[in-house]
Amino acid sequence: MKKKEELNEEVKQDNVDIPLSSGESTIDPKDEIIANKDKEIEELKKKNQELDDKVKYTSAELVNYRKRKDEETSNLLKFANQDLIVDLIPILDNFERALKFDEEKLDDNQKKFLQGFKMLYNSYNEVLKKYGVEEIETLDKDFDPMLHEALMVGKDTTKPNERILECLLKGYTLKGKVIRPSKVSVNNLDE
Repeated sequence: MKKKEELNEEVKQDNVDIPLSSGESTIDPKDEIIANKDKEIEELKKKNQELDDKVKYTSAELVNYRKRKDEETSNLLKFANQDLIVDLIPILDNFERALKFDEEKLDDNQKKFLQGFKMLYNSYNEVLKKYGVEEIETLDKDFDPMLHEALMVGKDTTKPNERILECLLKGYTLKGKVIRPSKVSVNNLDE
């Protein structure tokens, strides 16, 4: 029996926690490895999410860049002729000044010449219309600073305030974009 008690005594001593000397860890090395791996996995997940967000952001920026470039290219093509048309419009003005002659005061040769001039004017006007040039409406319209440029102010009590009284120089748009505002006289009843 003594042997049995001695064995039990030894087993009890084996189960007792033996105090460790300073510097030794009470954590099981396997638990420490698992904790480090979990921490590493979380860091990798965070980094993966950051990279995923960067890819999405970069993709969105690329799509926006393409849209912007497509729009710029479209506008460039749409208004490619703008400089040429702006230079041609004064010729149209000169045609219109020449056509203001009273035909009654002209002889037959001058009338024939004026008829040819009118044909040239009409052809010229049709070519400009073909490329999207339109005249800005002015008479009996309200003044719009986006379309008109006020050069003079008049006073006509029969018309409302800010109404265009006279077109001094025609304005034009190219495919909806103002390339030359109309020069006008505007009614001002406030003075």
